[in-house]
Amino acid sequence: MSEYNHYRGSIYHCIESGSEIEPIYIEDGLMVVDVDSGNIVKVGSFDELFPKWPNANSSTHFKDSLMMPGFIDTHVHYPQYKVIASYGTSLLDWLNKYTFIEEQKFSDETYAAKVADLFIDELIKNGTTSAMTFCTSHKQSVDIFFTAAQKRNLRMVAGKVMMDRNAPEGLCDNSDDSYSDSKELIEKWHNKGRMTYAVTPRFALTSSSEQLKQAAKLLDEYSGDKENKSVLMQTHLNENIDEIDWVKELFPDSKNYFDVYDKFNLSGPNSVFGHCIHNTDEEYQRIADSGSKVSLCPRSNLFLGSGLFEVDKLEAFGIGVALASDVGGGDSFSMFQVMNEAYKIGRLNDYNLDPVKAFYLTTLAAAKVLNMDDHIGNFDDNKEADFIVIDLKATELIKNKLETSNNIKDILFNLMTLGDDRLIKEVYILGQNIYQKKEA
Repeated sequence: MSEYNHYRGSIYHCIESGSEIEPIYIEDGLMVVDVDSGNIVKVGSFDELFPKWPNANSSTHFKDSLMMPGFIDTHVHYPQYKVIASYGTSLLDWLNKYTFIEEQKFSDETYAAKVADLFIDELIKNGTTSAMTFCTSHKQSVDIFFTAAQKRNLRMVAGKVMMDRNAPEGLCDNSDDSYSDSKELIEKWHNKGRMTYAVTPRFALTSSSEQLKQAAKLLDEYSGDKENKSVLMQTHLNENIDEIDWVKELFPDSKNYFDVYDKFNLSGPNSVFGHCIHNTDEEYQRIADSGSKVSLCPRSNLFLGSGLFEVDKLEAFGIGVALASDVGGGDSFSMFQVMNEAYKIGRLNDYNLDPVKAFYLTTLAAAKVLNMDDHIGNFDDNKEADFIVIDLKATELIKNKLETSNNIKDILFNLMTLGDDRLIKEVYILGQNIYQKKEA
């Protein structure tokens, strides 16, 4: 006989009704979780549901709090944990000055393991329960990351960076080794528990044509079936003007940057492209036609001076999109702060990012980008109970501001503009508590 846990409090998530996002707010709600599976049995009003499950194994009441799905970060770099907020110039200089130097340290397994733990704990502290992360070109960096994620029972995506040129010798692999190492890692980790593998050519600048062919070969070989989901693919696209100009030199036969990936069969519903802030209309259209997805990274785009994304363009072309932190170019792990900057960038482009849409882009939309919306992203029946508890009295400013909030949109907007890690009171994975904020 199944056992259940109760979680009572204000509840927010969103669903999709056709093409519309529908916010669901329950002021006095109840979440019923199956203890064995960690899946959600039912979410609804307390008065309606409690009589049906009166004898739960455990019951927890979150007062002055809001339960939400855990955040999903669709573009982040775990080896860049220690280069976050590093003073620098543009993307390519920043990579050479900080990132490539730091990533070479991941040949040391002890160092890599320490950083993996720090990185994952920081995600959790900020309410991020799933992420798609780049590792380094060292095979062991992936093993270490997945081991750390598995220890915490998190749903994670990661992959070994494929990089055979235009990088320090200590980071460059070769196309054959990167293929065989990636293949070995896929066999070991992909679809094992809550782990998903992402084929990871860093970007076109650092992969030869032969390596991009090998990356496509992996995507084809592990394209999935009814029983096993396909591997994913992650890379960067149109982040920086100098980067784009260099790609033109390296691939003169391609019409544009996206065409490089397209020609090598690296586009499609399993492919996630980070940034995309300098796309041409032709690229937008081809991304849409291919079913490829986009991760927008507002904080790193601002921090590195790369440019401003165009949410309205992505929407107009019907492209699947999510928000992401892009730590370490991004200078915050907090998805509240990511939403904050996304809103401001929208205003500069005469676009109003609705708070319901913003939270959608960090939960359900992000799950769809990762092809995981059958598991996570909202509180539908049978989904995994990965959720966060937000402290609505975390700061005096938020507490007082929320007293003037008249509806859930006001509440969400205040949280995304004034919030940070201090709002995260508790984090639950598969219905089990893995984090509690320390009392001041």
